[in-house]
Amino acid sequence: MNSVLRRIAMVGGVTGLVACMGDTGKTAVDSTKALTHAPTARTDTARVVETWISALDTAANVDGPAVYFGADSASWIIASAKTANVLIVLDANTGKELRRVSGPGSGEGQLARPNGVLVVGDSLLLVVERDNHRVQGFVLPSFTPAGVFGVDRLRKPYGLTALPDTAGGWMVYVTDNYETADEQVPALHDLGARVKQYRVALRNGRLVATHVRDFGDTTSAGAIRVTESILADPDHDRLLLAEELETDSHIKVYSRDGRFTGTVFGRGYFPQQAEGIALYRCGADAGYWVTTDQGATVNTFHLFDRNTFAHVASFAGPVTNTTDGVALTQRGFGKFPRGAFFTAHADAAIAAFSWDRIAQATGAQGDCSGN
Repeated sequence: MNSVLRRIAMVGGVTGLVACMGDTGKTAVDSTKALTHAPTARTDTARVVETWISALDTAANVDGPAVYFGADSASWIIASAKTANVLIVLDANTGKELRRVSGPGSGEGQLARPNGVLVVGDSLLLVVERDNHRVQGFVLPSFTPAGVFGVDRLRKPYGLTALPDTAGGWMVYVTDNYETADEQVPALHDLGARVKQYRVALRNGRLVATHVRDFGDTTSAGAIRVTESILADPDHDRLLLAEELETDSHIKVYSRDGRFTGTVFGRGYFPQQAEGIALYRCGADAGYWVTTDQGATVNTFHLFDRNTFAHVASFAGPVTNTTDGVALTQRGFGKFPRGAFFTAHADAAIAAFSWDRIAQATGAQGDCSGN
């Protein structure tokens, strides 16, 4: 997530604690990694051809993405561009770029190192800004700024997820990869605020946010040393957090009130780095967690059972690599009659996979669209 952490990792003989964000120094770490930690493809990985890949912009440092369906039948992918400090809006059916929103700065409507993006409800986009230490809201489809929250608590935020709140808004969870003064992973006893939880609502076009709690387990078993990706299960008391420490990357399961459940899964399936997480729902109980092992040469997506967390299948695209953020929709549209899986590609573009193709290649259930 930053070049200093990578340099520390290399000096210590670990081939990069984090190599997912495309920050300055990535090329040096990738070259070292190629020599000392050359990944090999799993023999059981299915091949799924991308439906489209957007135009490459190697200077923008593309991440995200989020899916938005407008009242006028518009379907968009909204991706963060971390170096360009903008949001890139794509046609979700074709991958064609439609517009760019915002620009660098710390004022309302401006962005500084945007990372995680999330559409909640019908018209609210939330954007995590690492370098402004905040979450900013935009009203869709106009991208009208709606305010910010978290400035007083967030130190180095990256990802976010949300669950509907009984009061009509959302419970929003933001990961915070704060570090020590010399930019190392904090000691266990200092990891108790890895996630910040807020109650958020949109009232008269403005964000209203209240801090609920900070949490993070501080035991060796439950702590998150390097954090970014987080995803909530809307039907269960679960939050999944990716542990991105490359020497032991996996997924941990927390409750929505911040307790480590004791469940850890995916060890051995993320030899490089656990990254983006998505959920394919089959009713209230069944479905698949779709997870990412990020790599420049071997970039693999793993399906785990929604409830047992058992590994189901693996797949990869012939082109897509270095996947950071992901998003999934089960809504059928255009070229994606049973939904689509969208992924960051090469820090420069977004790739789109049809769920039909994923299901056919992996044997996963393919008829849960609309759940």
